[in-house]
Amino acid sequence: MKAAAFDYVKPASIDQVLALLQEHGDDARLLAGGQTLMATLNMRLSEPQLLIDITGIESLRGISVQDNVLRIGALATHTDIELSALVARHAPLLKTAAPHIAHRAIRNSGTWGGSIAYADPAAEWPACLLALGGTVIARGPKGERRIAADDFFTGLYSTALQPDELLIASEIPLAGADHWFGFSELARRHGDYAIVGLAATARREGAVLRNLRIVLMGVDATPVRTRQTETLLEGKALDLATVTQAVASLRSEIDPPPDLTNTPQTKRHLAGVLLQRMLPTAASA
Repeated sequence: MKAAAFDYVKPASIDQVLALLQEHGDDARLLAGGQTLMATLNMRLSEPQLLIDITGIESLRGISVQDNVLRIGALATHTDIELSALVARHAPLLKTAAPHIAHRAIRNSGTWGGSIAYADPAAEWPACLLALGGTVIARGPKGERRIAADDFFTGLYSTALQPDELLIASEIPLAGADHWFGFSELARRHGDYAIVGLAATARREGAVLRNLRIVLMGVDATPVRTRQTETLLEGKALDLATVTQAVASLRSEIDPPPDLTNTPQTKRHLAGVLLQRMLPTAASA
């Protein structure tokens, strides 16, 4: 299929983008990396009257450390993140997760902001942002606002962004010396969307973990924090009994939807397998 006809504009500034969003509302779509949008256009799942190409706005690019956070611009590509020395040092979870995203050609074009704003519940970046306790920075007609990742993902492919707002960057707390993280996913083939994935972070305190954030992808309409399991593991030694309890807890607090090849029971089982494999790495690190 071919996309329906649309007008195209490539603004030179964020202010121009915001003005176009205000003028055209739901009839406009933003083009960043285009790895999702182009497919939906060609399948006519999306039929905007105006395509706003934001790739010429340099202020949306870049990865930097500012104060006590790692700032990732909306137009940073998956490859930018994968190869960034700053990411490797201050948010190593992202470097570990990046190779799981599709294939090199897509990672070279796809963007951080596009993935976060599209909010696919099976995608890696939304789960990682939530696990890292990050913040989304949005700019609209009234200026900038910061939205905690815990509040950002509101439903299937939906977020707390307003129609006239642009996601310009994200901020992630810098990893300390006591930072622990884990990432794993199970997919039919490398590069496919995960059947189930898990991203986790914590602060290591001796032999125990504190301030855990355990996030699953592919098990609900949004990335999901398993708060019951986080509480169960808080401050406990990761012995066999505790890990077994945590796996049972995690499975009990999710209700995955089926997909074309996997039942809810399969996804629930696999989620537990990922946690069972991951927790011993924290105890042995």
